[in-house]
Amino acid sequence: MAKTIKKVIKVQAKGGQANPAPPLGPALGQAGVDIGGFCSQFNEQTKDRMGQSLPVEITVYDDRSFSFKVKVTAMADLIKQELKITSGSGEPNKKKVGKLTMAQITAIAERKMPDLNANDIEAAKKIVIGTARSMGVEVA
Repeated sequence: MAKTIKKVIKVQAKGGQANPAPPLGPALGQAGVDIGGFCSQFNEQTKDRMGQSLPVEITVYDDRSFSFKVKVTAMADLIKQELKITSGSGEPNKKKVGKLTMAQITAIAERKMPDLNANDIEAAKKIVIGTARSMGVEVA
């Protein structure tokens, strides 16, 4: 017999650093999830991505058990890592914060592809370019 899904929670957590503090604790507590159990499993699975902000989809079942799926880091974070910058531009049309090459765009698109609703790599590259431009990053 399949378990019935009670709730699906989407949160952001730091890789290898999940703890019961907000925003994670309250979201999981309301759903009746074992917060300590989730944190230890999540930290174990994401220790190779320490400190990265990772989107997590947690499926909670009626018997209070859970499963979770860690997604690829947010697009803006991938772009910031690639350019080694701390933030995007406050005025993307006036102040530019960096420049991405087509090779870098392709690499980001390939990494993010599983989470995108793009049919092919070309469509994924367009999504990366759009996000980069909105952050004040030039595209070469």
